Amino acid sequence: MTDDSYRFREYSGGCQCGAVRFHATQLHDNPHVCYCRMCQKAFGSLFAPLVAVRREHLSWTRGTPSVFHSSEHVNRGFCKDCGTPLFWEYLEGERVSLAIGAFDTPQLIPILYQLGKESRHPSIIDIEGAELLGTTEEEDADQVPGIRATNNQHPDHDTVDWVPRGMHV
Repeated sequence: MTDDSYRFREYSGGCQCGAVRFHATQLHDNPHVCYCRMCQKAFGSLFAPLVAVRREHLSWTRGTPSVFHSSEHVNRGFCKDCGTPLFWEYLEGERVSLAIGAFDTPQLIPILYQLGKESRHPSIIDIEGAELLGTTEEEDADQVPGIRATNNQHPDHDTVDWVPRGMHV
């Protein structure tokens, strides 16, 4: 485990085109990568690197992120102009999980945990020093039924018809 001095710095960041910027005055102690299928699709990648920020420690300093309600309980924020994934938030929670890669200095934020191992790609090896936690169902058991019941994500197969839902600009 690393020391937690990274948490008590101020950080700024934003999207690729600069239309949306944020400022965080303190980070939570959970910098992690999530391998769950929803994060994979939201980031268009094999995992999502995230760190939480309490809502009172976060301000949007330029622009406003667009939001996709990936379920009734979860928002995923992104830049509508360039598509950069910016955050994940459980609507009833006290924190917003920001994309570590969207910070101006992502190298200052250590990856301490790995989540959602049920969907981890077989070629990805453990991140040195990062604790591998359980599956999404084990780690977020109280949230999973509600998210699953209201999932707005397209299924992982072609469909004849599909009406996108959950999008809010």
